[in-house]
Amino acid sequence: MTVSEARLDLNANALTVLERRYLVKDDQGKPVEHPLDLFWRVARTIAAPDRTYGASDRAVESLAETFVELMATRVWMPNSPTLMNAGRPLGQLSACFVLPVEDALSNGRSGIYDTLRAMALVHQSGGGTGFSFSRLRPKNDVVRSTMGVASGPVSFMKLYDASTDVVKQGGTRRGANMGILRVDHPDILDFIHCKDDLTQVTNFNISVAVTDAFMVALEAGKPFDLIHPRTGKVVGQLDARDVFKQIVHGAWKTGEPGVFYIDRANHYNPVPHLGSYEATNPCGEQPLLPYDVCNLGSINVGLFVKNGDVDWDGLRTAVHLCTHFLDNVIDANRYPLDEIDDLAKRIRRIGLGIMGWADLLVRLGIPYNSDAGAALGRKFMRFIDEESKVASEKLAEQRGTFAEWERSIWGPDATCARDARGERIRPMRKLRNCNLTTVAPTGTISIIAGCSSGIEPLFAVAFMRNQAGVLMPDVNEDFVAIAKRDPGIHRLRDLQDVQLGQRRDGGARRADLPLRLRARLQGRHGVPRRRTGEPGAVHGVDREESDGERNRGNRGGGGRGREGRAHGGAGPHRRAGDRAAPDEGAVARRRSGEPAASSEALATRSPQRFDPSHRVAARHDVRDDHGG
Repeated sequence: MTVSEARLDLNANALTVLERRYLVKDDQGKPVEHPLDLFWRVARTIAAPDRTYGASDRAVESLAETFVELMATRVWMPNSPTLMNAGRPLGQLSACFVLPVEDALSNGRSGIYDTLRAMALVHQSGGGTGFSFSRLRPKNDVVRSTMGVASGPVSFMKLYDASTDVVKQGGTRRGANMGILRVDHPDILDFIHCKDDLTQVTNFNISVAVTDAFMVALEAGKPFDLIHPRTGKVVGQLDARDVFKQIVHGAWKTGEPGVFYIDRANHYNPVPHLGSYEATNPCGEQPLLPYDVCNLGSINVGLFVKNGDVDWDGLRTAVHLCTHFLDNVIDANRYPLDEIDDLAKRIRRIGLGIMGWADLLVRLGIPYNSDAGAALGRKFMRFIDEESKVASEKLAEQRGTFAEWERSIWGPDATCARDARGERIRPMRKLRNCNLTTVAPTGTISIIAGCSSGIEPLFAVAFMRNQAGVLMPDVNEDFVAIAKRDPGIHRLRDLQDVQLGQRRDGGARRADLPLRLRARLQGRHGVPRRRTGEPGAVHGVDREESDGERNRGNRGGGGRGREGRAHGGAGPHRRAGDRAAPDEGAVARRRSGEPAASSEALATRSPQRFDPSHRVAARHDVRDDHGG
């Protein structure tokens, strides 16, 4: 079936979001393209690099048609900048960037104000930025050149926050940032508490870069050293458990800070000879090097159910096509800085992810937080990860490995990167891309695809969504299908037309589901908070095989300081009404060499309080696709 014959399978919410934010408009703000035109614009731009590798014009057009069909039928969506900018003058197609911040006001490249300018350019092009402020000297440190005193990393993060406010990304959305500070920085306590006031630093998510040394001290109940970033000398100590309690309390209170297990992430850095991970993208799922970039996209896995099981063959085909798509984005992209362009083409990092995970489980009849759900998550992501690598190997046969392959963790024995013991980190594989998989939150593209966000549980079976300046009713399609067949469910008209509002006090109206359906249609309000390490713990699908997700400590607090804020990782959304006192005994009990526990599971877990009702809630969807 050709695309011209295919039905454009988009719901009303998808069409609204596309019209308001993605379609090309004239000078009066009126759309001048149809959604199918948008998909063709994107597909032809992304298929075009195949000509560079010897494909004929006919083959390129055929590939473009395949890409259109993937998008028009909601199987696949690339990140927002690709949808917005492909085939247009700006041409910047990536969502995720990390920029270095050196301890100098300006050094011509990566000083504080040099990077501020670079940030503005990235935001203007539609990307989100992550920063480590760990290299900046602490507040009140003497500045020898002027004999004045330094104002510290938090003050400069506020400077970046103010700049973000005045740069509207690509004319369509605000910028978003990730701010990271090492746990051993002397200003760490100021950083942990910099978002206690929710009116401050609203354009940043923040995360503490947790080191192995800190985790050892935490487990032992001992103090840890604070290191001056300029001199490398120990300048003080703090009690590890006290610091961790403050992190836990902040995450419970405001969703900030998250944690980034920086040493664990760097163990799996595929190209350590080019630098270390210091920061992540705004939503936290993708660690990146300085001047690194990642273009993301997600497969709508809820569509891959066939005869009551996963359609593994169909999923394999989609993974291979989408890996090809993302590799082509690297060549089609117009990067905002030369340093970014150079590194992107040397390591060819991509982030293939999934969305619609909760939908898949509903259609298979598997409760989200069950042992069966967790087991399928492991199997599923191992499949995605392996098939993306197989696809990357096929691309490498045709196009060559990425330029830094020989010295990467994937390279040959004679030259590959090794761990501190001299052992291989990964088996040799001739890959086109240094990194392949990343599970992003898929804020807006999941609306376009009409599916559940990323790997999160359903927010609710019916709610009002505030997106792109419009209140939109969002009723789960699987719930609708079940409701039409099941006489025991409340009248569908009542749910859609009456209970999609809010009470005056801002609370959510509720609509109870029959007990027999509650586990199957489990929304985030119905997922019990289970202790970290329990089988089927619900802080996300096990992504042990996902390159970009390895042990990052699922991000919380993706809401820029607003109520109804969205978590940037796999965890459930939380509102002020969901709060419970933090479990101050929930300190990490794992050695630093083991996979670290999720910050959400440790820091935002409620007592074992199960609310079986499914709410018809009002959701202010503040998440954007800075992470996918």
